[in-house]
Amino acid sequence: MDAYGRKRLDEVSARLAKVALGEEPAELVIKNGTLVNVYSGELQEGVDVAISAGRVAFVGDADYTIGEATRVIDAAGRYIAPGLLDGHMHVESTMMTVTEFAKAALVKGTTGVFMDPHEIANVFGAEGVRWMHEEGRQLPLKVFTTYPSCVPATDGLEDAGASIEVKDVEEGLTWEGVEGLGEVMNFPGVIYGDPKMHGEIAATQRAGKTVTGHFPSDDEHMLQAYIASGVTSDHETVTREQGLVKVRMGMHLMIREGSAWHDVKEVIKVVTEDKVPTGNISLVTDDVYPQTLVELGHLNHVVRRAIEEGVDPVTAIQMATLNVARYFKLEQDLGAVAPGKCADILLLDDLKRMEPSAVIIDGLLAAEQGQLIISFPAYEYPAKARSSVRLARPQTPNDFKLASRAGKEAKETKVRVVQAIENSARTTGRTAVLPVLDGIIQPDPAQDIVRLACIERHRASGQISLGFTSGFQLKRGAVASTVAHDSHNLLVMGVNDEDMALAANELAACGGGMIAVENGQVLARVEMPIAGLMSDKPLQEVVQQVQALEAAWKQLGCPLNAPFMTFSLIALPVIPDLRISNRGLVDVTKFELVETEM
Repeated sequence: MDAYGRKRLDEVSARLAKVALGEEPAELVIKNGTLVNVYSGELQEGVDVAISAGRVAFVGDADYTIGEATRVIDAAGRYIAPGLLDGHMHVESTMMTVTEFAKAALVKGTTGVFMDPHEIANVFGAEGVRWMHEEGRQLPLKVFTTYPSCVPATDGLEDAGASIEVKDVEEGLTWEGVEGLGEVMNFPGVIYGDPKMHGEIAATQRAGKTVTGHFPSDDEHMLQAYIASGVTSDHETVTREQGLVKVRMGMHLMIREGSAWHDVKEVIKVVTEDKVPTGNISLVTDDVYPQTLVELGHLNHVVRRAIEEGVDPVTAIQMATLNVARYFKLEQDLGAVAPGKCADILLLDDLKRMEPSAVIIDGLLAAEQGQLIISFPAYEYPAKARSSVRLARPQTPNDFKLASRAGKEAKETKVRVVQAIENSARTTGRTAVLPVLDGIIQPDPAQDIVRLACIERHRASGQISLGFTSGFQLKRGAVASTVAHDSHNLLVMGVNDEDMALAANELAACGGGMIAVENGQVLARVEMPIAGLMSDKPLQEVVQQVQALEAAWKQLGCPLNAPFMTFSLIALPVIPDLRISNRGLVDVTKFELVETEM
C-alpha cells in the first residue's frame, strides 16, 4: 500500500479473481464502450470493464458481475482508454506545487507522471526532493519520482544551492515510488568516466531501476559511449535523423512537446515516414506552463499532436501509456485496460480530440466534463522552503554595467552574445560590435542585443556575471527570474540598468519568481516563494498572473512564444552552444568559461 492508500496486486488478486468468475460483484462496471486496446492495436466495440478494489477484474461482457450495489457507467458512443502516463516532466516548470499541478493534469487525462524534481534539488538538495516526493505520494494522481542525477548540472561552471551525491541517490532509490534516475544531463561526465556519474548509474542499475537520459549532441561516437554507460533514454531529440539513430541503438526515444519545445512535428517522422516500430518510443511533456495546461492540455495535447502528424490514434495512445509503463518496469500495474491493472481509465468522445469526458483513477470517478469531483489533501512546505533568495545586498544600476578592457577612450568593442532561439532549448553563440560609452559597453536594441546578468542567489556571495543576449527583441525595460535552469540563480535581462536593478530587488523581496519592469514600474509579477520556483496559489490565479506577465513581455517588445521558458534556459550550461552562469559565459561546446569581451 502506498501513502494514498492504494493496494498492491498481490493484496487484492484473490478478490479480483472472484469478480472475474462471477463469485463476487464488481464495484464499478463501465458498459458498452469501444476499448482502445494498446496491446493488440485494436478498437474493440461493445466492451465492458468490471472493476474492483481499484483494479480491473474483467474486460468483455461484464453483465454477470453487476450486483445490487454495483455502479454502472454507460460508455455507449465513447472510447475506453488507459490513463495517460508522462514519462518525463518537471513539476516545477508548471510554476505550481505538485498538488496544484496534479489537479490540472488529472482533468486532462494524465493519471500518472514520472517527475524529475531536479529544479528544487538545485536549491535545497535531497531535502527538497523529499518534500516534493512526499507531496506527490499522497495524491490521487500517481506521482513517481526519478531521483535527480546532476545537481549541479556541471562541475566548475556554476554554483547551485546544493548538490546531490551518490549516497543521496542510493538512499533515494529505496523510497517507495522512486522508479529511476533523473535525466543524466552531464553526458560528457558519463562519457569520460566521471566517478560520480558512473556511481549514480551503477546504484540505479543495482536497484533494478531505470536510468533516464539527456543527450543533445549529434556525435554518434559519444552517443554510443553514453548508451554503453547504462543510460537508456533521451528526450532532447529535435530531428528525425537523431531519432532514427537513437532507436537503432536500442535507446528509448522520448518525443517531447512542451510549452516552448515543439519536437513532435519533426521527430515523429521516424514513425510516420521511417515506419519504425513504436514499442520503444514514448511521448512526454518535459516542461509545461500553467496556461498551456488550461488552454491546450497536458499529455493529451502531445498525443493529439502525434495524431495530427499522422500517427494512428491507438498507436499514439500506446506511446503515452503502455510504452511508458514498460520502460519503467511497471507494466504489471499500469499502461493498459486489462485484468489486474490499476483502473486508471479515460472515457473519450473523440480519439482525435483527446479530451476526456470522464477520468477514472483507481476505480473512482475523479473528473467529469473537465471538472474535478474528488478532493485533494493539502501539503504544507516548511518555512525554510520560502527563504531561498539570498542576495549579499540590494542591487544597484552600476552592478549591471560591464566595463570595457579598452578603457574610457574606446568607442566600440567586440563581444560574445548568447543568441536565444524561439521554441528551442538550444542557443547559439554569435559575436557583435557594441558601442562603448565612458568605458561601459552599451546594449544595442537596434541589433536586438540587450544586457544580461546572472546573480548568485543561494549563499549571498555577491557574485554576478555580465553579458549580452539576443533573440528576445526587447526594446525597453527589464525582466528577471529566479527560475534559471538548472542552478536557479537570479537571471536579469534588460535595456535599462535602473529597471534591471529594480527587477532583481523586487524578486528578492518577494521570495522569487518572474517579473517585468519598465521605467521604474512593475508591469507584472508571478511570485514563486517556494524555492523561488513554485507559486503557492491555485491554478487559475497562477494562470492569470502568467498571462499578465506574457502581456508585459510583449509590451517590452518581445513577440516570442513562451518567452520566459526560453529566457530561463539561457543559464543552462549543458545544452549547446553559449550560456551564462553566475561564474560567467559558458562555451558548452568546450565546457569552459569564456570572456564576454573578445
